[in-house]
Amino acid sequence: MSSPVNLEPMRRPWAGLRAAFDRLWPAHCLVCGERAGNGDLCAACLRELPWNRCACPRCGLPLPLPGPACGHCQRRPPPLTETRAVFRYALPLDRLLPRLKFHRDLAAGRTCALRMADALASAPRPDALVPLPLHRSRLRERGFDQALELARPLAKALDLPLLDRALVRVRDTVPQSRLDAPARRRNLRRAFAVPPGVSLPAHVALVDDVMTTGATLHAAADVLLGAGVTRVDAWVCARVA
Repeated sequence: MSSPVNLEPMRRPWAGLRAAFDRLWPAHCLVCGERAGNGDLCAACLRELPWNRCACPRCGLPLPLPGPACGHCQRRPPPLTETRAVFRYALPLDRLLPRLKFHRDLAAGRTCALRMADALASAPRPDALVPLPLHRSRLRERGFDQALELARPLAKALDLPLLDRALVRVRDTVPQSRLDAPARRRNLRRAFAVPPGVSLPAHVALVDDVMTTGATLHAAADVLLGAGVTRVDAWVCARVA
């Protein structure tokens, strides 16, 4: 077997080509367009990412000070045991997520997912990830599922099973953004189902891009708990305050 020293002359030309490529076609920041260096974001946009470091452990709502669950979750505990919302929905993240959701910018999705993985590495480890599904008609319209595009690199980075067919959306609901909180809950009744024959582990984490009131995630969690899951967490990229 050749020694590492013997391989070095073979590596240098490729390293030189890569360096030349980077000089001629440098990566640009997905948010502002400035030179990004070795990643998808420039140093300035990286510094401005709105990390959600102080939040309610049950719903992910940003809080001014660390503490127990927020008042709403104490009065009406949600079906989610824990919510990890990695970011607040604010600049510059509110430019990245719409590019994934509405413009199929998979590079933006990958950037968000890898930063989610960094933040979630210390979270209670679920047995599997379950992306929040779109209805098949919405999937045909968009051509992709933004939650799945976040869940794939997240599962790979954290070495977790991905159960992308464990939950289906059986009813095409009105977009939640058009509704107030009570109407969102009514809109999601009987919207999700676990397909027959699907085997679910005891602990799963639902993956989604943005959490507003939590109604969609709560409806999905109720269905999973009814199918035998004992703990459902939510792992979301961003939380609307």
